[in-house]
Amino acid sequence: MARRDLSGAVDFSVLERTTGGDDDVSGEVLALFTEQAALWAPMLAPGTDGWRDAAHTLRGAAAGIGAADLARACAEAEAGDGAGLGRVRNELDRALADVAAWRHELMLRSLRA
Repeated sequence: MARRDLSGAVDFSVLERTTGGDDDVSGEVLALFTEQAALWAPMLAPGTDGWRDAAHTLRGAAAGIGAADLARACAEAEAGDGAGLGRVRNELDRALADVAAWRHELMLRSLRA
């Protein structure tokens, strides 16, 4: 997986502005996002205690890396009754695929340096 595999679910220019283009910091932020997603994703089901907290936390993390569609889906689900959590899970999967491709690209860059 590499940059060519990006779907557009994440606008990495947002992350690069936040990290000043530092690949090491970007890699750390993306690793944290991936860890948070693994922690909170199991709660993204209506009727599960804490689903609203999970959506809220993922919304902030998504906005921080440039996953605007995921952040919007989280905000909509959080404001409703949980019916939109399926969309949140779909957008999370798309964002995680882009994050994996970008992290791979970062790894390749570090090997070239």
